[in-house]
Amino acid sequence: MKQRSKAFVHVYTGEGKGKTSAALGLALRASGHKMHTYIVQFMKGTHYGELEALRDNPFITIEQYGDVRCIRREEVAEEHKAQAREGLLKAKEAMLSSQYDIVVLDEINIAIWFGLLTLDEVNAFLDARPAYIELILTGRRAPQEIIDRADLVTDMREVKHYFQDGVKARDGIER
Repeated sequence: MKQRSKAFVHVYTGEGKGKTSAALGLALRASGHKMHTYIVQFMKGTHYGELEALRDNPFITIEQYGDVRCIRREEVAEEHKAQAREGLLKAKEAMLSSQYDIVVLDEINIAIWFGLLTLDEVNAFLDARPAYIELILTGRRAPQEIIDRADLVTDMREVKHYFQDGVKARDGIER
């Protein structure tokens, strides 16, 4: 692990595509510098090509908690909240383990919006972050309080997308 004296909190949010891809790209770049990244994905629970490629990278650890396909905002089950809390706990353990340089909380903003995690739980995670851990939070609908705490915020905005013309997600390109 390369311990830096100062690291930053990034938020990748917005309605456009590319939030997870930006976080995974950062992890891949860091691995080229022998930096270790821990990624927890909330509410993904499905196969993505980039995950298969990164699973063989010895510098990147990826774990998934929850499945977006079985959650409706108005019907969040305790089981789903428990999965999200477990993911946040594992991320905190990784962050405090001194084994990682970067921690990615992929789709954490949506997990908050769905009510799987509370803003207080995520703020407590942020409060526990050592100064040398680069932390990336992704997902649409980032709460203003999270944005205010971040050092870097990118708001992805869709200008034009061929999905609007009925093009389905393609293996190797969008998934």
